[in-house]
Amino acid sequence: MEKENSNPNDEKLSALLREARSTPSLPPRFQEGVWRRIEESEIPATARMNWLEAMVSWALRPKFALTAAVVLVAAGSLAGAREGNHAAHQDAQTRYVTSVAPNSLR
Repeated sequence: MEKENSNPNDEKLSALLREARSTPSLPPRFQEGVWRRIEESEIPATARMNWLEAMVSWALRPKFALTAAVVLVAAGSLAGAREGNHAAHQDAQTRYVTSVAPNSLR
């Protein structure tokens, strides 16, 4: 079996690889988009955010993250308890009506 010459300093191979490398063209108005993004990044963050983004960024700060998580868990627990209470009340009403007048629900 013949050994191929794999010399990394081969000038012909290097030239061939440079020629084969494709350079993609930039999208239209690429530079304009880059400069627009640079200018937007220089604007203070609070000037660009709406109130929801401001609240989320506040809640994700390390010193407020635990407080925000506790508030969200408590709000979810209260909403779940309220919904469970409402479902239990509806179930109790249905059982009462069924026991008093069994044929009225059909």
